[in-house]
Amino acid sequence: MRIARWTHRHAVGEGFVVDDRVVPFGDGATVADMLAAGLDAAHDAHERILRDDAAMSAGIPLTDVVLLPPVVPASIRDFVAFEEHVEGVSAGVEGKSHVAPEWYEAPTFYFTNPHTVLASGEELRSPVTERLDFELELAAVIGAAPDGAEANLTPEEAASVIFGYTIMNDWSARDLQAREMKVRLGPAKGKDFGTVLGPWIVTADEFDRYVDDDGFLAIRAEVRVNGELIGEDLVSNMGWPFPELVAYASRNSRVVPGDVLGSGTVGNGGCLGELWGRNQGLVPPPLQPGDEVAMTIEGIGEIVNRVGAPVPAPAIPPARTRPRARTR
Repeated sequence: MRIARWTHRHAVGEGFVVDDRVVPFGDGATVADMLAAGLDAAHDAHERILRDDAAMSAGIPLTDVVLLPPVVPASIRDFVAFEEHVEGVSAGVEGKSHVAPEWYEAPTFYFTNPHTVLASGEELRSPVTERLDFELELAAVIGAAPDGAEANLTPEEAASVIFGYTIMNDWSARDLQAREMKVRLGPAKGKDFGTVLGPWIVTADEFDRYVDDDGFLAIRAEVRVNGELIGEDLVSNMGWPFPELVAYASRNSRVVPGDVLGSGTVGNGGCLGELWGRNQGLVPPPLQPGDEVAMTIEGIGEIVNRVGAPVPAPAIPPARTRPRARTR
């Protein structure tokens, strides 16, 4: 079951993707409504739509619509769950490949910006950067738990709140990221200018056949720049399966319908930064305006985006030296 958002004749539509058409949910229902109702309710709605001749006749060919991000995220957590990615990036940052012992203790994540989400097909307008990069990821989209649980979930409970999966490209300005993380905080402005989600959400049950004996999703992920294969990996190489990522995110906190959790960048060339570390230089080169980045994940499909011209931002002055006076 595939779920999407789109525009057609200047109107926003939300519904199911059935073969090569999009079919509205009907009654004004949205993707957010489906996530809040949960996966079982979505399946019931899908079956009703398939039996409704009038609803099916209202379907629109995919070629006639412009896809939007398939979810308006409540939040976006992005993990760093692939050991091989950490090895490569650390080689570029520290001069040698190194995975901190703390990485193995728990799945680390950061929050990124839900307000700069892009769709497949949208042009990226990045900040001014000399090291623009992509990051190929699989993302889980959270729906309602059968019992309404949201906090301190076990991995088994967490599996039940994963509504589906989509492809995620976490665009990165590596020079901005490196500067700000020297302050022991971030990433922030090196990341928050654009994240692609798409092309649609594929419901979690569609991936049951890909789960390996250890509970990981053994699906293939690839990224190409201007048609050239740059990276390829199996998602099953991540250090924790998705239910454990969701459970960790819910620890002393909450996960709610509409939350998005990225796997972090896959290994073996899932981003340029990993390759720069392994090659000890900017090989392949950073992305430039006009470059096309295409990401494919088995069982979902493909997202394609082109890099546009960077957008200069107003200058901010450096910190001022202050007297540290304690009284006025």
